Amino acid sequence: MKVKYIARDTPAIEKDKAYEVLSIEKGWYRIMTELDESYLFPPEVFEVVEGSEADVKKRKD
Repeated sequence: MKVKYIARDTPAIEKDKAYEVLSIEKGWYRIMTELDESYLFPPEVFEVVEGSEADVKKRKD
């Protein structure tokens, strides 16, 4: 699933850039940041641009 970050820029993640969701943990999205580290982010700061949560869960199984 790809999501677009819609909150303000940070050093770790850029506004309006699409990111791949690596996993979904307790409802939060694990994203590889610009710092080459994965972090959990709340879903409300993203807009889904491709795929769905079901796609991420299938990949995990």
